[in-house]
Amino acid sequence: MTSHAPQVLVPVADGSEEIEAVCLIDVLRRAGASVTVASVETELTVTCSRGVRITADVSIEACAGRRFDLIALPGGMPGAERLRDCAPLIDLLRRQRDEGRVYGAMCAAPAVALAPHGLLGARATAHPAFMDRLAPAAALDDAVVVDGGVITSRAPGTAIAFALALVAALFGAQRAAEVAGPMLAPVPAQSGG
Repeated sequence: MTSHAPQVLVPVADGSEEIEAVCLIDVLRRAGASVTVASVETELTVTCSRGVRITADVSIEACAGRRFDLIALPGGMPGAERLRDCAPLIDLLRRQRDEGRVYGAMCAAPAVALAPHGLLGARATAHPAFMDRLAPAAALDDAVVVDGGVITSRAPGTAIAFALALVAALFGAQRAAEVAGPMLAPVPAQSGG
């Protein structure tokens, strides 16, 4: 991996959804991104929603001065709430938005972590249990919704599609197809643009 690889941040918390977190990290690394996993907890090791433990590379505070090409939030509860309440992460996401760089969230995180901070676009999706919290964004039932630089998705079952959409945003559709092929994963259709 070269130093020119896109820089990606995947924040994790106690209660993050492990399928989503690991899928994001794995697929983005397969594509050639340099992925930093950051804990928003006081410890680097977090306990995910189903008891799987993930050890982050760094604390979120260590990321404060860094520039990322993409920030991608897994869902899971109460992980999405813990991401929402992490001031250093929200500062990074606001800077990402203000500087026109890509960010995304899936499952509960679009509604729980992004919406309360005004970080959604005009259209978004989330886990069905959280769709009513997406306002003022228009809630769509698609597996992946791309609204400018904001990409959202629905649940653990859409994690690969979401990760491939993030690959497409960073590297282009051809690279997403190249990564999807050996995984036998379909390249997702995306709403918006």
